[in-house]
Amino acid sequence: MSLTHDLHTDDAPEGETIVSVTRVSEPVKVDASRYTDPAWAAVEHEKVWRTTWQLACSLDHVKNPGDVFVYDVGTLSILIVRADDGELRAFQNVCRHRGMQLCSEHDSGRTELRCPFHRWSWDLQGRLREVPSRKGFGALRNDDYPLFAASVDSWGPMVFVNPDPACEPLADFLDPVPAEAAWAAIDDFRCKALISIPIEANWKTIIDGFSETYHVQGIHPEMLRMVDDVNSPQVIWDRHGRLTQPYGVASPRLRGGATDQEIWEGFVEVMGGRIGIGEGEDAGECPPVPEGSTLRDVLAQRIRDHFLATEGVDLSRFDTTELMTMEQYNLFPNITVLFFGDMLQVVRAMPGATSDEGSMDIMAFDRVAADAPRRDPITTEMAPGSYSMGLVIDQDVANLERAQKGLHAPGLTELTLSGEECRIINLHRNLDRVCGG
Repeated sequence: MSLTHDLHTDDAPEGETIVSVTRVSEPVKVDASRYTDPAWAAVEHEKVWRTTWQLACSLDHVKNPGDVFVYDVGTLSILIVRADDGELRAFQNVCRHRGMQLCSEHDSGRTELRCPFHRWSWDLQGRLREVPSRKGFGALRNDDYPLFAASVDSWGPMVFVNPDPACEPLADFLDPVPAEAAWAAIDDFRCKALISIPIEANWKTIIDGFSETYHVQGIHPEMLRMVDDVNSPQVIWDRHGRLTQPYGVASPRLRGGATDQEIWEGFVEVMGGRIGIGEGEDAGECPPVPEGSTLRDVLAQRIRDHFLATEGVDLSRFDTTELMTMEQYNLFPNITVLFFGDMLQVVRAMPGATSDEGSMDIMAFDRVAADAPRRDPITTEMAPGSYSMGLVIDQDVANLERAQKGLHAPGLTELTLSGEECRIINLHRNLDRVCGG
């Protein structure tokens, strides 16, 4: 199942690979069965989900001692716990008596982790402290039965877990992304929602939709008036990748270009909420652009003004580029992190019960004052189409099941990828490395 061809690359600083779309000499082929084959999904479960750092929740989900978050991936379940000493800990969600799961849902105010079956109990640091009818077990020492530890750490407001307690540090796994994204000051973000949307699609089909913008012209034509989806440089590192994409300018795919009025209307339609114009509201006339400025400058100032008025947060430290150019990081294996100066949003693709099932999870954050308290995020599951997640996300959701169905066509044995889809290619390179090609 290994890739049949590789990408040509331009010269780049040490540790980086700048992928050039124009220098791909031939398409990159990926076995289509990776998206449909139950046997391959089983390999991923053993080699990827049991051994890899993965985003589980936010710090807001486990902000207080006694908070417990249940993270499920495939047949594996991990508990993320804010212990009574204030430290984050993670454990396999299993009682060491007869294997019962200790928790089935998120909770708060816990002083112990007690099995609902036979009432064995552990403290929040994973130490066994009570066994009912202990004499029946003979010589049973508490120190011999701690909960099985998993690895846990955080980057900004995001909490990651790895089922392997002896894995490499999270900082090494994420390198160099945190340093590259340091400008965004992500510690100031608080999670407002974690929404899971069940999708009849493989997790890779889901995350692939957030790993390239080649599809903008097909799925999101409204964006062409307000984003340059062509001149958007991509960087590929060992595990991860980044797209840098300017907003507030027209796509070169529009042969006649676009006027400032058209760009303004496109921006309002796609992300008007950033400047205080709600979905479906009339854009009105484009504001005047002062001499020596650009429409991007005007939009950036509108974002600053709206954010200060509604959130009480001063965004003057972020320049036009930081407010109007998206940095999108794809982190192996299954998340996309989107940055603007005023916003942070994460898309996570989760495997489902079969190779044709998964979920698309949206983790949305608000930038707040540095000393703002943490809050309780909305954490729920929603059926596809039951609630609007915004124009672009709604379009992506509507596309995914159709994309998965097409992968079952008997004539389609390979996916044919271009250099523009280099972040998808990099995902499969890493799957080759972890799972074996």
